[in-house]
Amino acid sequence: MVEETHVNFLGGSPLNRLSWLRSSTPFLNAVLASKETKWILFQNGQPLVSARGSVKTRSLAKLSTPEIKRFLGPEPVFGQGKEPGDAVEEGVFSPALEASRLHGPAVVFLGLHEPEGVEVKSALPSSDFSAKTDPKLAAANIQGTPYFALDVSDTDEETIKSITSVTASTGPDDLTYEFAEPRSASGTFSMFEAAVFAEARSMIDWNSRNKFCPGCGSPTYSVWAGWKLSCSTLLPWADNTGRKPCPSTKGVHNFSHPRTDPVVIMAVIDESGDKILLGRNRRFPGGFYSTLAGFMEPGESFEDAVKREIWEEAGVRVWGVKYHSGQPWPYPANLMVGFYAFADSTQPVRVDLDNELVDAKWCTREEIKAILAHPDGARITRQEYKKFDEDEVKTDGQSSSSSANARKVENAPVSSQSQVQPPPFKVPPTTAIAGVLIRDWAEGRYGGDSAALTGVGQSRSSNL
Repeated sequence: MVEETHVNFLGGSPLNRLSWLRSSTPFLNAVLASKETKWILFQNGQPLVSARGSVKTRSLAKLSTPEIKRFLGPEPVFGQGKEPGDAVEEGVFSPALEASRLHGPAVVFLGLHEPEGVEVKSALPSSDFSAKTDPKLAAANIQGTPYFALDVSDTDEETIKSITSVTASTGPDDLTYEFAEPRSASGTFSMFEAAVFAEARSMIDWNSRNKFCPGCGSPTYSVWAGWKLSCSTLLPWADNTGRKPCPSTKGVHNFSHPRTDPVVIMAVIDESGDKILLGRNRRFPGGFYSTLAGFMEPGESFEDAVKREIWEEAGVRVWGVKYHSGQPWPYPANLMVGFYAFADSTQPVRVDLDNELVDAKWCTREEIKAILAHPDGARITRQEYKKFDEDEVKTDGQSSSSSANARKVENAPVSSQSQVQPPPFKVPPTTAIAGVLIRDWAEGRYGGDSAALTGVGQSRSSNL
């Protein structure tokens, strides 16, 4: 039996996204009104979380439509016309107004969480249930929990406080709500919550950042339930006198749809399989090492990017590039793609090419096992985390590939230095894909000798 690929934290998207129904105004408005519908709220990129008890273990808050209705503005929520409260005339087809939202905060339809272990009518394109079906009938037929994301960043603080206090008052006495820094808060999310959060945060961020059309500079507005941004010059009532047509009037354009920027995360193993190459980025806290990482560039395959990045950062030639798994990284919208590759550990390591690393070194399996066995060996403290956060502020919200590779705050108790000596260095926890690559290699699940994985007699002449 073929083994399933490892599912990383923030991955494993659990929702049926119903992408073919995103353009249907009747369907979306009907689903929105369902008593089962849940909402994920964001304020300046921070999710609304709930906490219970003195431990303050946080969960992703999931509110009902009545609880957040005041934020949505005048109806309709989707299919809005020129003025607030105006609706697109039913039966009138206009691509520029498909599930349009021109007024109020950003709203994104995330998808449907279908019940497990229960026979339900599958929400897949078919003759019975497809884009050709009456959307209202489709909404009535589905079973499960619809999820939406809502951006309340522009809502005044008093209104925000009122919603959190009212929501908390309807739950247990020790339940509290707050907007929390996402990386630390998500450390206690379930796998389900983390995956929903990853989709929601990336989509809300994309909607909030792209206010103007890259093609002509005009304001944009939302269609397809937050999954497409259109140029306002395309609106039926737009006055385009004396203007050149916007390039987005024809064809498909990547700036109209959400972006995902891939980053290669690379665990380099020596030919014997007993050593791993780790680097210390100059942005890392002291004593912290991780796998190498870098953004893909145009005209590259994943394998090309792995070979180029390792050469640029460490002066090392690699071969035998093998895929491990991927991890969504919603800071703001990256896909971390994990790989193993092989190299000759007897060759010199150089960090003077692009000067991104201050150090890189080969570590033995026993060294890494000792680090992983240490209570603080794969744990980032909140103080160390702040250094990563300062780095992101300097880069205008776009995580560097290195800090994203390493970063995830663990919520385990801090060991007492009086009882336990600090580890020689630290590595990422397994909530980051770099930590998974390191641990899987150390425990023998990946990364045997190079001949076994790359094929005996494979030529290296084609490598960079």
